[in-house]
Amino acid sequence: MRFTSRIALGFTAAALAATIAPAAAGATTTTSTTTSASPASQAGWGPYFSADHQSRAQGRVSVDTQRYRHWYWKTDFVRDRVCFKDHKGDRHCKWVVKKVKKKVWEWRTREFFTVHSVLVNHKPWGRSKCAWETFRIVDNNGSASFKTFSNCGRSPRQFSFSGKDAAHIFVNVSRGDRFHSTGQNSGWKPVHHAGV
Repeated sequence: MRFTSRIALGFTAAALAATIAPAAAGATTTTSTTTSASPASQAGWGPYFSADHQSRAQGRVSVDTQRYRHWYWKTDFVRDRVCFKDHKGDRHCKWVVKKVKKKVWEWRTREFFTVHSVLVNHKPWGRSKCAWETFRIVDNNGSASFKTFSNCGRSPRQFSFSGKDAAHIFVNVSRGDRFHSTGQNSGWKPVHHAGV
């Protein structure tokens, strides 16, 4: 009777361990790949006009902020006790400092943005018959890139572009021909500022 009870208990413990082990393994995997994202936010910008008020631009910006694990190598200095024997067989020990590299991670965030624009041309005739808008995108390092759109027709035109990790986005509304902007600049107007 006692022998039978022991066998039953052994099977019960093994079944319990088999049930717990996969759950624990799954929890570890989930933790190592976890990232989180905040709901996308939207904000309007404009309307902004060219200096002669013949061009008008306005729109909205949607921003999606995501958190991720950034892995990097970190160098630590540790004390280690090293022992050795001399030629007489006597044992000696001393403390030494060793440099150890290990891979660690930290939480970081990145922003994915999409700028939507509606460009209106109030004067689709003459020498400067086109409405122009130029976006200046400044990244976190201070470098700038540009996106330019034009509308030479009577109907409003919609444009959009996307990117990530922009510290600031500005727009300049102007007049021009079919090939490039020629003047009547509005100056740089704010569209988006990170963290605002």
